[in-house]
Amino acid sequence: MNRPGRGRAGGTPYVRLGGMVSAPQDPRPGTRTAPNEPSPQSPRDTPGSPEYAARLRHAWLVCSVTGLGLVLIGVAGNTLNVALPEVVRHFHADAFAAGWVLLAFMLVNTASLVFFGRVADLLGRREVYLAGFALFTAGSLLAGLSPGVWFLIAMRAVQAVGASMILANGTVIITDAFPPDRLSQGMGVYIGTLSVAQLAGPTLGGLVAETAGWRWIFWMNVPAGLLALVWGAFVLRRVAPGPREPVDAAGNLVMFALLSAALVALSEAGSRGLSSPVALTGAVVAAALVPVLVAVERRAARPVLDVRLFGERMLAFANAASFCNALARASLILLAALHFRAAMGVGPVTAALAVLPVPVGMAVASPLAGALGRRISPHALSVGGALLSSAGLAVLMPSTAPGTPYWIVGTGLFLCGCGSGTFLTGNTTQVMAALPAGNLGLVNGFRLMIMNVGIVLSVALTLSVLTAPVSAELRDRVYAGTLSRVSPAAVEQLMTGFRNTYAVLLGVALCGAVCALLARPRRHDGGPPGPSGPPAAQPSSRAAMDSMPDSSRSTPNVS
Repeated sequence: MNRPGRGRAGGTPYVRLGGMVSAPQDPRPGTRTAPNEPSPQSPRDTPGSPEYAARLRHAWLVCSVTGLGLVLIGVAGNTLNVALPEVVRHFHADAFAAGWVLLAFMLVNTASLVFFGRVADLLGRREVYLAGFALFTAGSLLAGLSPGVWFLIAMRAVQAVGASMILANGTVIITDAFPPDRLSQGMGVYIGTLSVAQLAGPTLGGLVAETAGWRWIFWMNVPAGLLALVWGAFVLRRVAPGPREPVDAAGNLVMFALLSAALVALSEAGSRGLSSPVALTGAVVAAALVPVLVAVERRAARPVLDVRLFGERMLAFANAASFCNALARASLILLAALHFRAAMGVGPVTAALAVLPVPVGMAVASPLAGALGRRISPHALSVGGALLSSAGLAVLMPSTAPGTPYWIVGTGLFLCGCGSGTFLTGNTTQVMAALPAGNLGLVNGFRLMIMNVGIVLSVALTLSVLTAPVSAELRDRVYAGTLSRVSPAAVEQLMTGFRNTYAVLLGVALCGAVCALLARPRRHDGGPPGPSGPPAAQPSSRAAMDSMPDSSRSTPNVS
């Protein structure tokens, strides 16, 4: 419950000026407002006032724009999970190239999220967000015209840049648009649109690949992208950009190189084995770049990995839980689709229908969790969601045995979907409510980057563990969806891979549940309630706040 005149989660008082959040002015130079001194609540945050009603109406329009962006990106990502075998067979791609059709998008998206979050802080959030729609639409058009698999991979990278511009700003736009007491509701609907995307993506992918061909998987994004661009230009309001400050270009480049090396190592290990020279070289390069990244970020004025902003215990564990959830969740639809296509030999439409319990579960749970967020704490929602996801994976792990009825598989997938929808709503609300307002774009980009690192590693790790028991000469057939035509022995090797993969994902999901539990916010007496107590007791967090510009300082608080 938000207290009058305090931040979203009841922390240090702030005021809103033209939709932007800023710290209150000190009553006199060199002093700060007393922690318990009452602060008048803005009419825009007061339920029942005309300003509040107008703000809420506009907030739902903003939610329609950001939701459309999330649907656009979600559908584009999930269509390929089912239709990947058609693309692989068309280009006669090997296992390495097949993996990078998926990984290229995730890598570039992950490495550029923080960068575009910071760029939006400097140039204007509306402008960067709309530019993302334009670039994503152009990349989709060119991807459909691809003459070869590596041109397609390059266009997937272009799509990823546009998606970064959208994703790094969507949550921040929602957070700023909604009144504090309605934020969880708006966030639940926003996250729920991801469920719609995951619901429509596999089905559309299967139908389009089977009827019109794989190129239309990309071309159908073009009219949707143009619609989102026009509607966003009409609804979103211009916001004054933040102060001009340096962007950590070196940090972004080192991060990109590190993730690239790690993904090359994982994908090469999955296609050619752990002893592959390329896999070993990638692992060595990735390990060598870790201290380089730390050294670069310590010298940067505005580091891309400014861990000082996440030095508080609640934020650290909440982001660790988000990472584990992404690692356990992201590859689930791909994994299930490959099970039905490669092991059972069904077509794209049948496989798409078989994986629907995951997005249906998210579609059911996300808005319900958002509505419950007005009575139940975001922390409780995130813990419950993490446990639900773990239960779903526990059901799926033994379901690869021959003769397992589909209703058991469907139940496991549905529980995973419900858990993901609940966790994402609670975790996102909990983290966003605790962020310093002046750096929402930067820290939200950091939050999304952590989650996307989990997504990227999830796909790479899943494909490596899944194909490890399969002989090297047959791994290409897994991606092409034709392994079931080889022999029962080859299928049994793949089923061993499925069991191993579900076991690994279950272990990760349980770690995420523990982290979510440890992210419980604390209350303190004798000062403003919050997770870190009096500022003087947390030198690392205070140092992070003091390093910000005066105009953007605000004490994070989540009580």
